[in-house]
Amino acid sequence: MSSLRRINRLMLKVKKKREEYERLEDSEISGMTEAFKKRLSEGETLDDIMIEAFAAMCEADRRVLGKIPYDVQITGGIAVHQGYLIEMNTGEGKTLMATLPLYLNALTGKSCILVTANDHLAYRDASEMGPAYAFMGLTVKAGVRERSSERFSDEEKKEIYAADIVYTTHGTLGFDYLFNNLVKTAGDRFMREFYFCMIDEADSVLLDAAQMPLVISGSPRVQSNLYGLADFFVRTLIPEEDFVKEEKIVYLTAKGIKRAESFFGIDNFYAREHFEINRHVTLALRARHLFAVDRDYVVSDAHEIVLLDNGSGRMVHGVKLRGGLHQALETREGIEISQENRSMASITYQNLFLLFPKMSGMSGTISDASKELLDVYHKRVLVIPPNKPMRRIDHKDRYFRTSDEQFRAAIDEVILHHETGQPVLVVASTIGETEYISSALIDLHIPHNVLNANNAYWEAEMIKEAGHVNAVTVATSMAGRGTDIKLKDDTDKLGGLAVIGIGRMQNIRIERQARGRAGRQGDPGSSRFYISLEDEIYLSTLDEKKKKKLEKKKHISTGRIKRLVNNAQKTGEEQAVLSRIKATKYDEVLQKQRQIMYDIRNRLMDGEAVLDRQKILEIAAGNIDRFLKDKKTVTLPEVRRYMLDNISYELHDDINHVDPKDKAAVREFLIKKVEESLLEREELISDNREDHYREAALSAIDDAWVEQVDYLQQLQSAVSGRSTAQRNAIYEYHKEAYESFKDMKRDILNGIIRNILTG
Repeated sequence: MSSLRRINRLMLKVKKKREEYERLEDSEISGMTEAFKKRLSEGETLDDIMIEAFAAMCEADRRVLGKIPYDVQITGGIAVHQGYLIEMNTGEGKTLMATLPLYLNALTGKSCILVTANDHLAYRDASEMGPAYAFMGLTVKAGVRERSSERFSDEEKKEIYAADIVYTTHGTLGFDYLFNNLVKTAGDRFMREFYFCMIDEADSVLLDAAQMPLVISGSPRVQSNLYGLADFFVRTLIPEEDFVKEEKIVYLTAKGIKRAESFFGIDNFYAREHFEINRHVTLALRARHLFAVDRDYVVSDAHEIVLLDNGSGRMVHGVKLRGGLHQALETREGIEISQENRSMASITYQNLFLLFPKMSGMSGTISDASKELLDVYHKRVLVIPPNKPMRRIDHKDRYFRTSDEQFRAAIDEVILHHETGQPVLVVASTIGETEYISSALIDLHIPHNVLNANNAYWEAEMIKEAGHVNAVTVATSMAGRGTDIKLKDDTDKLGGLAVIGIGRMQNIRIERQARGRAGRQGDPGSSRFYISLEDEIYLSTLDEKKKKKLEKKKHISTGRIKRLVNNAQKTGEEQAVLSRIKATKYDEVLQKQRQIMYDIRNRLMDGEAVLDRQKILEIAAGNIDRFLKDKKTVTLPEVRRYMLDNISYELHDDINHVDPKDKAAVREFLIKKVEESLLEREELISDNREDHYREAALSAIDDAWVEQVDYLQQLQSAVSGRSTAQRNAIYEYHKEAYESFKDMKRDILNGIIRNILTG
């Protein structure tokens, strides 16, 4: 029996049970929550009570929200509870469907979180669905504010994450996780242990957003003066001769490496002592040749680089590219270079969501990525059939050689639909394209709304209006994900919403999402895409030789254009998958190290791992042994320096009687001084000795871990250009990361003793 048939049988049982519950009083329905919890405490499982719990929540939705979940919504809810990533068409009611598995899993008393793509949706869904949960005796909180960039206090965050159900965004959840693991005491932690996570717009969150890791920046590093010099050097390089660009990778050729060595006056570009030169050249190459303004970032009115979310087109305020890449972009744009800060904590979305014992999600366009989702997240995709048959007509794409022809044809179609009163949604790939189309429509005196990263604040309101008679909306691929475009004023009789897509987009999923704005819940509608050889996705794959060869051709057939552009999109999708796999492989090391460090921190804060006098002396002896082992000979000034740095700020005359040539005597002297210093310290802190030791250890761990995270961020940027040196970049990264982890452990042990004896 197929999974869908098996789930449909369970759905029918839920429907039948809900009909039975219609006869019950409100108090009887709401009282079921405590009864379900009691049954779980007595040994029943969530699967044992699922049919009754789903039925109860369906009835709560009917009584409180006035909405009875459709069959497909119940089916989707069951699939989500069972751990599937489900595909449901736009407009099928994923928000209401989510109440069923969220309610069921919240009965465990464990953390249940719904993650979505933006603040507006998280706040809206928590507000709209909240009364139904409250009717059933559960608490719900939004992890974001309605329209504010203000941060919650730690106490407010404790209240939020203590709720039975939390609605939040992927970015907020990720940063909260990192901040929660930077607190100094157990009482400062505000998150509960992860349990169940349900992801709305799952393809956007798990795939499109997954290429940019979350990074928390801390104290500033010494500002480098190499950005301008590296940028100048890169501008002197000859494409194909000195460097090669392949999709999302750019690196120096052997000739380019020699030019770098000559320019900077060094003998080995990849030598460890030239790490910073290597890093800055790599950053300048990437900034110059892999990033485009209005596609990857914008320069704000305040003369700042503001990143654009590749999946949605939204501006990502307050987030900077890591490892110095942001500063390299600022150098490219000729604006003031911002302070480069150390990376204190970092995690990829892949590893964040793999921390949940139960993770599932939903989207209108996720089946196209089913293989990658199985490989990375170990999740299967299940397609839920629509509630009503699809009536939207997806017309064949039209192909053009130039963007001028492409835009003229698309605008002509806008005019045709607009003259009949039919609502139109024009979806473009970039901000620049939306503004070009808007300018053309203004010249034609066609009223319209523009929805792009520059005015995303009004996104939901604009999209709601897009289904009215004569409405014309121009948008980037963000196109109001999560907000339905409902047909108004009998526009269904005019053919429903007409979606006009301009340009081949980054992947098929984004195009399907754009088409899916029309034809919701069996509404009429249409879609057509206008493609050209000047689409960014195609141009970005061409080197100079191919461009010149293409320009010389007098005629290119439509079939040839179709093959060229579609192959470019396919290549782009494959490269995006490889990029995400590469990011995961890079983060494997950091994830393992992060888990070790966070576990140690938590044990310390919870009082499980407390240092005693004997352990402190053992650590100190080990530190001294390493100090002596690293040196062939020891001088008296070195012994004094070690004393001052690690044991005591006071030096006595007896140090002058130590023979530095006798390592055994030096060792005995230093251990004796550790014992004396420890006795003095214990007399001062006799009442809170354990707390002092714990704080000393935590401080040493945090200081070393921040340096380690920051180093690994820098290392990842530097090794990305090593392919031309016949080296495997990921192998190099893993090897050096392992060595640096060993160094970090040494630094922690030194730091613990230093903090205890001199702190």
